[in-house]
Amino acid sequence: MALYITDECINCDVCEPECPNEAITQGDEIYEIDPGKCTECVGHYDEPQCIEVCPVECIPKDPKHVEDHEMLYKKYHKLIEGKS
Repeated sequence: MALYITDECINCDVCEPECPNEAITQGDEIYEIDPGKCTECVGHYDEPQCIEVCPVECIPKDPKHVEDHEMLYKKYHKLIEGKS
């Protein structure tokens, strides 16, 4: 399942550079996660790096984008193939 950033975000700028898929961008008011690029760091790390560095714990799983580990891994492969 992709992640999303809640309105508790304080715009501290620590999550964006940690995302290996470049799924996090600055939105109009807070940072946003593109569910099409978010793999919860599957294929890169054991844990989502944005969650690891977030000081206010405002990055939960997105119930609108339910994906299991296998689906996230397939998305990871499509993303890295697109960069080639």
